[in-house]
Amino acid sequence: MKTAVDRVGAGKKRDVNARFLTMTSHYVFDPEFCNPAAGWERAIGTPLVRETMASGQVEKSVRDARRHARGVLPARRMWQLMPAFPDLDALNIWLEDRCRLLWAETAHGTLPGSIADTWEAEKPALMALPTMFDGFVEERKRVSPTCLVSFDRNRYSVPASFANRPVSLHIYPERLVVVAEGHVICTHERLIERSHCQPGRVMYDWCHYLAVVQGKPGALRNGAPFVEMPEPFRVLQAKILRQLGGDREMVDILSLVLHHDEQAVLCAVELALEAGVSTKTHVLNLLHRLLDGTPTDQPDVTPPAALSLSKISRPRVAQSSLGGSIAYDNRMVAERQKINHGLDSHRPARPRNHFRGLTLSGMGTRYSQQ
Repeated sequence: MKTAVDRVGAGKKRDVNARFLTMTSHYVFDPEFCNPAAGWERAIGTPLVRETMASGQVEKSVRDARRHARGVLPARRMWQLMPAFPDLDALNIWLEDRCRLLWAETAHGTLPGSIADTWEAEKPALMALPTMFDGFVEERKRVSPTCLVSFDRNRYSVPASFANRPVSLHIYPERLVVVAEGHVICTHERLIERSHCQPGRVMYDWCHYLAVVQGKPGALRNGAPFVEMPEPFRVLQAKILRQLGGDREMVDILSLVLHHDEQAVLCAVELALEAGVSTKTHVLNLLHRLLDGTPTDQPDVTPPAALSLSKISRPRVAQSSLGGSIAYDNRMVAERQKINHGLDSHRPARPRNHFRGLTLSGMGTRYSQQ
């Protein structure tokens, strides 16, 4: 069993897997292994019990579980007429329920009562069960230049910032977790292919390649990871890429998922498509209103083709800024013009420095004669 033993030595010598040793320390029991050539041995190791069972006893238990003879109780028919299950979790729940029924119907043999009765009597003497052990198989991987790691003929994407770098792959029965620098950087559903005749598959996450298209927006058009984007993003992309500079604008919209929840960005894009305004500015406006809680269903307003003023307002120029009348300002300007052109015939010309420092009211400009 490779999940427990890395190498089998002479006799009962074993090189035990590091993760298996961690599990034995977590649940506080010592493993005891059988001899490779002794098929009749079966070892069971616990802190209190170490028992070697004959192969015949084990095989008889399997035969009893498979038996489907007349007069056998329904709970003991473990593997006959088993219904179909949608997933592995449903199968485990069904199997646990059938085992509990079997314990209640099977006599213990050495103690009075059934196996379930003996189990209930033994529970108070047992140690408290610790937290669930995080059981996974760890492998060291190196990310390819295309931001992929390989496992079981399939490839899985990782964030572009970890390209050409070593990572740790935690393998679970139903998922794969990629860890680097002490943090989980991504998680993928595990692909299990029973047939080895088919080529391996590639599991992309388009968010992992946003750092790449931010430097090369043109890669957004034909990039394989972006084929698996949600439908609203692809519809918006088809509209924006027709415009000049649409590549950069679409990359900016997709990059919003790096700072905000993807569902919120997706909702903003859907609202922009419904409104018929496929622009980055409108998507940003809708996103901020969604995050702030501002209603987005404002009433539609149809503006007229042209606007006209019903009443023309005139500027208030009756009083100047210094309190003098406008007539006074006009008279001062006329006096200045007469002096400059020598047209004053009724009185002698005033000295040139008479108007030095004079401020025309309402204009805020100082005029001085040299």
